[in-house]
Parts: sequence; C-alpha cells; structure tokens
Amino acid sequence: MPDSHPENTAQSRSRRLRLDALRLVVGVAALGLVLLAAWSVRRHLRMARLLAVLAGVECSEAEAAPLSPGPSRQSGVPARDPCVRPAAGSTVAEPRDLRSRHGVLQLTLTIHDFQETDGSVRYCYLLDDGTESPTLRLHPGDLLILRLKDDLVDYPAPAASAQNTPAAATQAHAMQMAPPTAVALHLTSVHEPRDPCGGALMTPVATNLHFHGLTVPARCHEDDVLMTSILPGEPPFEYRFRIPDNEPPGLYWYHPHIHGYDTPAVLGGASGALIIEGIERAVPQLAGLPERVFVIRDQALLNPNAPPSKSEPVVPKLYIDRDGDAANNGTGFGQPARDLSINYVPVPYPDYPTARIPIRPGERELWRVVNASTVTYLNLALLYGDRHVPQQLGIVAIDGVPLRYGGSPAPPVAWVDHVGLPPGARAEFIISAPPLGTPGLLVTRTVDTGQGGENDPNRALASVLSSRDAPEPGSRLPRGTAPLPRPRLPWLGDVTPVRVRHLYFSEKLLNPNDPNSATVFYITVDGQTPRPFDPKNGPDIIATQGTVEDWIIENRSTELHAFHIHQLHFELVDWMGLPVHEPFLRDTVNVPYYNGRTLTYPSVRLRMDFRDPNMIGTFVYHCHLMEHSDGGMMGMIRVDPPPRTAGRATRPPAPSTAALRQPLYGPRS
Repeated sequence: MPDSHPENTAQSRSRRLRLDALRLVVGVAALGLVLLAAWSVRRHLRMARLLAVLAGVECSEAEAAPLSPGPSRQSGVPARDPCVRPAAGSTVAEPRDLRSRHGVLQLTLTIHDFQETDGSVRYCYLLDDGTESPTLRLHPGDLLILRLKDDLVDYPAPAASAQNTPAAATQAHAMQMAPPTAVALHLTSVHEPRDPCGGALMTPVATNLHFHGLTVPARCHEDDVLMTSILPGEPPFEYRFRIPDNEPPGLYWYHPHIHGYDTPAVLGGASGALIIEGIERAVPQLAGLPERVFVIRDQALLNPNAPPSKSEPVVPKLYIDRDGDAANNGTGFGQPARDLSINYVPVPYPDYPTARIPIRPGERELWRVVNASTVTYLNLALLYGDRHVPQQLGIVAIDGVPLRYGGSPAPPVAWVDHVGLPPGARAEFIISAPPLGTPGLLVTRTVDTGQGGENDPNRALASVLSSRDAPEPGSRLPRGTAPLPRPRLPWLGDVTPVRVRHLYFSEKLLNPNDPNSATVFYITVDGQTPRPFDPKNGPDIIATQGTVEDWIIENRSTELHAFHIHQLHFELVDWMGLPVHEPFLRDTVNVPYYNGRTLTYPSVRLRMDFRDPNMIGTFVYHCHLMEHSDGGMMGMIRVDPPPRTAGRATRPPAPSTAALRQPLYGPRS
C-alpha cells in the first residue's frame, strides 16, 4: 500500500530527482567520452595518414583527404573572381604607385586566388580598394610597414589532369619534404594561437613574402622565407623593416616564397614591383625622364591544343618535357611552354595578339622591366618600321643596381640592341619612341634553353603606338637631385676572395626506369651528396660576414638554369672559363647547359659579396626557374658574424690590384 504521508512523499520525490540528475550526468559524461573517443580516433587516423605520406606509403583515394588549413573547397570560396584581368589586345595600364610619405610607407595587402572554368587558378595581391599588385616606392632609409593577409583557398586540381600537372607534382614533392613536427602542429593545433615565425608550413594555402634583391636581413618580419608562414584566417602579418641607407636605387620585386608552392602562386600572377628611388642620382642622364614599369609574367597556355600560327614556318612535332611543358625544339618557333602577359594583359599563343603601349612620338623614356616568370626566359628587343629594325636600348641598371655603382668602372649607360633576362631578373633602359606613323614592336627573341629545356620561341609582346594624344606615363623622375655619395667600400671586382667554392646543378629521374618519370632537381656543394632541398638539413654553406668569396657553379644538366641568391649581389667574373669581369652587379645569372660534347661542364664564376652587416643570418640560393626550386634545386647558407679579436671585429680583406678586364657591358642573353 503506498505511503500517503506528505513527508514521505516529498522524500520519495527528492530521491527520484537525484536519480534523474545522476542519470543525466552519467549520460552526458558517456556522450562526452564517445565524442572524445571519436575525436581521438579521427586525430590519430589523420596522424597515421600523415606518417604514411611522410614514410612514402600510398593511401587509398578515400584516405587521401586534404590536409591543408583554411577555407574548404566548398566553404570560403569567393563568389566572384577577385583577380580580374584585362583582355588580350588591351592597352597596357601601369601598376598603381604607392609612395612613402615622411619616410614611411604603410599598406595592407591581401593575397587571393580563384579557380577559373578551365581549372587554372589565378592569384593576386589586392589593396583594400581592390587595386591589384601595386608598385611600392621607397627611398633608402625609409620604413616599410606591410600587413599581409592570407585569403587563399585550396582548390582541387582539374580532374582530367590532376596527377599530371607541374603544380600537382610540386605539391606532392613538398608534402613529402615537409618537416613532420610542423605539419603535425598544423594538423592538431589549427584552432590554437600559432606563431607565424615558428617554422614555415609548406601547404598550398600558406604564404609569405620575399623582397627579391633587397639587402634586408633574413629575419622574421623582414625578409625571411624559411621560418615565416601565414595561414588563412590568421590576423594580418606585419612586415616591418627599414630600407638600408646604402640600398642601390633601382627595380626590385615581391612574390611569395613557400617552398614547394611558389610555382602555382607566381604562375597565377602573385607578384609586384618595388622601386628604390634615386636612380637619377647615379645616372644624371635620367633626370626628368618619364618612366614606365612593366611586369612580364608567364601563365598556363590559354590555347594548349591550338596548332602554330600559319604565319610561322613549319616546325618539328611538338614534344613535351618531363615537367609537362613544350620542350625546346631548337627552331625559335612552335608552341611555347607558357603564355606571357605584360602588366597582366595576356599575349596568348598561337597568334600573339599584342598589348598596346601608346607613346608620344620621339619621346625618351625609362622603361623598368621585371621578368616575373616562373620558367620563361626573355630576350627583349624593340623593333621599329616595316622592316623591324632593332633599336638601341640604353641599359642603366641590372637587377636593381645601376651599372655605375659601388665604385664600378662601367659607363653609366651601355647601348645594346637586346637584353636577356632569366626568370627573376630585371633591366632598366632608356628608349626613344618611334616617329609618328612608324610602327613599333616590343618582342622577346628566342632563347636556347638546351635539349632538356622549355620552348621559349620568338614572339611579339606589345605594339608601341606613337600618337600626339598618348597620355603621359604616371611617373617622371625628378630633376636637380644631388649625386650619390662615394662608396665606402672598394669595388667588388677589386677585392681578393678569401676562398673559392664549387657547386653544381644536376637532375635525376625519380624513377630511372621510366623516361616519363618526374624529375628531382639538385644544387650541390662539390663533395656533398646531392639531395633535394629540405630546411631540416641545415645550412649547406657557412660563410663569414665581412668577406668576399668566389663561387664556381657548374651545370651538369642538359637545360639552362638561372642561379639566384637572396640578400646580396655578385659580379660575374668568368663565363665558360673565359675571364669577363663584368663591371656591374647581378642577383640572377644564367648558367649554360651541358650539350654532352664538351670535355668539361659549362660554368660561371661569381664574386659573392658578404661585406654588408645585413648579410648575417640564414637564407637560400636556388635556380629561379620555380619548377626547379620547388622540385629541390635550392640550398641554404648561413652567414656568421666575423670573429672578434680582443673585442674588435677583424677587418675584411684588403683590395687587390685591379686586374685587366674585358668589359662586356651588354647583359648576356
């Protein structure tokens, strides 16, 4: 019989409530354990997949889920293309100038990407108002404050060619080389605060910036590319550094430098120009001249299946190299490995509709040209009239350095009829516009890249159209500026090197039994074992700040390579064993290919300048064909402070007596 006493009823109800509460707590705890177990299993499965990738174990298609952070392939995809490009045949617009004010240049750049209907991915740097890839203009001593925001999306490769594109190959190679601890952190801690300076994460959506050619320390927030990486969703990353007082006035450029993923981003258009003002102080002939900035980029072919134009001579059958590009056919014609654009105006194969450059008749201008291509060599010439007569170009600077700078014996202007630019290189030259009614063409002539190289044929880039109504260029060099101060150090060519190092480029099929196998690329210090670049391996070379060295770089492959080193410039001393002592400086130089018939490998000898204190740190050198550097053709150097004796640093070596020179003022094509 139930207890009907009110007190007993209340006690019973209280016991039931406590039991219900206990059951709820136990249920929630059990659910929490289930969720925790599921999360733990998923975490360990992802880690197992990661370790399988690192160990080279193949995964099934179901297991090969994307491991990169940031927006997914569905969520976070922009609704419209942020990287809008002009149509073929358009007038070449100059990039917008951003100038320092009161010694400071501040800006925010966001890197975007967008997948087109053909599967290609465009990349761009945008200001908040939508301006794309502005030209940054600073003076020596100015402060640059650049906030970089990452808005990249990891798009899928086109289904038909996902496994055969250079981008897919380089990404797979990069994932195999990625530091396990860095990638593990990336997988398990994406929701935790992350130090962007704590180790570069090599993923398709990571980014950073390299200020190509500047003598800025290789430190995070300055010009480090080994440890710095920014991810989507993170706060803007601040680059903050002062342009050195002795930075040569000239043309530099900026682009991302995440090892293994440079090619897709730069091929998609992620690059822009940077100018250190004051070149007229080194070259008085430039005072008052209008100036134009041209960034020449390469891109995937818009018409890859089209036959060559009927205006071209018949060429041999199209051959594809191991990188999936049109191979060099030795004729100067045929399908190129890449299309080109000039300030984003495309000039597509096969008919090469030219971009348009309106100019006032007979006007003298300074043209400043960046080769921001991933693999394409340029051999620029200006042709006037119906007979395409080559015009004289007055070279005033190469790779950001005036010819007469730092005690160089070069003339301030060197007149040539063409200028060769490997990927990454720059040239600044004086031109005279054609007379009214005379047609003009800016062209790139063919470059022989070797049996194993890409096809870089003859092609027109832009029509130079003289017109009295042509608008003035957006910038003009000042008049009446004081000349540059005298150099504090002797000319690099007069300094005795403290040592000579030997390095060489080489290549190897990933599978020697498969002629269509991917290629592994190396740059190796003589005496060391060739291996693809991996930052975990530490520096390949250790040098001392305050010294000068000679590096002899051989090419043991059958294709042309472009040697580049960060943070410094060098002098070309010997070319193929012949003394040349170029009386100007470079940061990028061609190394001739091996043709299989000579008794020795082709080589260059470079005088490397480690005298600037900004050299101290760890940075890289590599081939500037980005498919090659992404594929392993990169090395690391550490420059240590000079040893100290009784509390004082030792002095750099004294200059030697100047040797007899054979000046070759025209840049090598």
